[in-house]
Amino acid sequence: MIDKTHSADTTGGARPSSRDRSEIPERFTWDLSHLYPDWEAWEKDLGNAEELMERYRAFEGTLADGPDRILEASRLSDELGQLAYRVYRYPGLMQNQDTRDNDVKECLGRVQILFARFRQATAWYAPELLRIPEETMREWLKKTPNLEPYRFGILETYRQQEHVLDEQGERILALAGPFSNTTSETYSMLADADVEYPTIELSDGTSVVASHAGYQHGLHTLRNQSDREALFKAHFSVYDKTPNTWAAIYDGVLQRDWFIAQARKYSTTIEAELHDNAIPESVVETLVDTAREGSEPLRRYHALRKKVLGLESYRYFDAYLPLVEVNWPLPYDDVAPLIEASVSLFGNDYQKTVRQAFDQRWIDVYENEGKRSGAFSAGVYGVHPYMLLNYADTLNDAFTVAHEMGHSMHTVLSHQNQPFATAEYTIFVAEVASMTNENLFLDLLLEREQDPMRQIVMLQHAIDDIAAGFYRQTMFAEFELRAHRAVEDGQPITADFLQKTYLEVLTAYFGDTLDDQAWYETTWARIPHFFGSPYYVYQYATSKAAATLFHAKMTTGPQDERAETVARYLKLLRSGGSDHPVKQLQKAGVDFTTPDPVEAMVATMDRLVGQIEDALRNAGKLKR
Repeated sequence: MIDKTHSADTTGGARPSSRDRSEIPERFTWDLSHLYPDWEAWEKDLGNAEELMERYRAFEGTLADGPDRILEASRLSDELGQLAYRVYRYPGLMQNQDTRDNDVKECLGRVQILFARFRQATAWYAPELLRIPEETMREWLKKTPNLEPYRFGILETYRQQEHVLDEQGERILALAGPFSNTTSETYSMLADADVEYPTIELSDGTSVVASHAGYQHGLHTLRNQSDREALFKAHFSVYDKTPNTWAAIYDGVLQRDWFIAQARKYSTTIEAELHDNAIPESVVETLVDTAREGSEPLRRYHALRKKVLGLESYRYFDAYLPLVEVNWPLPYDDVAPLIEASVSLFGNDYQKTVRQAFDQRWIDVYENEGKRSGAFSAGVYGVHPYMLLNYADTLNDAFTVAHEMGHSMHTVLSHQNQPFATAEYTIFVAEVASMTNENLFLDLLLEREQDPMRQIVMLQHAIDDIAAGFYRQTMFAEFELRAHRAVEDGQPITADFLQKTYLEVLTAYFGDTLDDQAWYETTWARIPHFFGSPYYVYQYATSKAAATLFHAKMTTGPQDERAETVARYLKLLRSGGSDHPVKQLQKAGVDFTTPDPVEAMVATMDRLVGQIEDALRNAGKLKR
């Protein structure tokens, strides 16, 4: 049992000077009593979840009795799933607000043990369901209206049946399961836990550790190019010294993916990855081909940067430095009403919910000792999403609030309109709402902010976001697609092969705008997604493209067409996970079976580069 209390000042508005959580005004912290009033209530629900699991086990061996039995099992599964959400989120969010709290870690560990038991308790369901002929199941669905909320999930189980092995085959794959994460865990130990980054001395005499954080911060702040070069070389020395080791680890990832694909009777690894959500392989191929062909605006932007920064040579570590220096603090209390105003085209109800998120303490705003870094939105079905921030009054922080609010509103609309069984939307559409909100927030800032230097800062933010979230992620997607296909073709995977492949892909996107490209031959080894989440990164690019096309259709063209796009977009958010994601986007007007969304992304990049060129000229930073 845990008895945790803290009193806090409820006044204030400026960013707190203290990192002591007890001294941060309460209105800037999330209110977890919306989940449970206290730990005693949480303990009670944890016990209830264990009882529900035992009740669920009683359905094993009875699904063939008829549709009523399946309905009862499905409803109990929903009840158990919703309860599991709550009992996990409560200690999970508390642990996020203070990762040092061992009492909370212990409670979270109890939930994780419960989840392991939950997986065991429900493992029988799919195999038993598949023993019922699909024709019989479709007839049961037709004559049992109350099964409608479960139709999509049930039929998905049948759709994927061809890749389910017999009992012995599934047992062998299950036994091999513990080995599947060995390569990613080895990578994490080498790249994170056991790594020792060198310390370098900068031109002003100060020292900096060339860690991930030190490297990222330095690229954005060090005005001396020689300092950025030294930091780059020091940081990547960790990877450059042992390219064969990184290649061997990545080969393990590739071989594992190919083994699982073949075992489950897929013809390629990409087919195996995309099949769960019925995403055509052509979606990824079209993304790569169209982004490659449309990379001229990216090259133009980097050529512009070289000129504005006055550099004789331009390298990858020069791509992040601000083009102009502007002191522009954005207090949280000023940003909240701006974000609400930026989504006015979605209507009063949408804005009202955004206001509730800010006013009713859905958000944990500021950094405190022990708080996890970054930002996220975490949904809780039947309650509301919670948002974690580490707000520091910067432009990037303001866009992060807009981004996470987009996720939260997607969750709210999905949960309000979908039963629990179809409320969870896929990763393929997850970033669309967040990135759409960022686009609308940028519109508002550009409209209201007349200072020419701040206009340049905002335009650079938008362009850098496309460069990183669209072009860079597509480049990564092409690299891992080529690496997987090499394994499928029986080609040996060596450090030389991976370095050569990466440089070929890099050159295809950047052309001759980057000098000394050989310096980047092992930078692929720094990307954790390659090792821990294969075929994930392309979804950042598709989401960015979809959000851009939605934004264009919402804000340009005849008013009736704009309104129609807004209506389809909101319907997409309300649809949750009730259909395959490519179909959901098609219904909303974004068709990834064509190059249109990617071409719209390229056109937006081209337009923004033109805008920043004009802004720099008007500010006297670029010769006419």
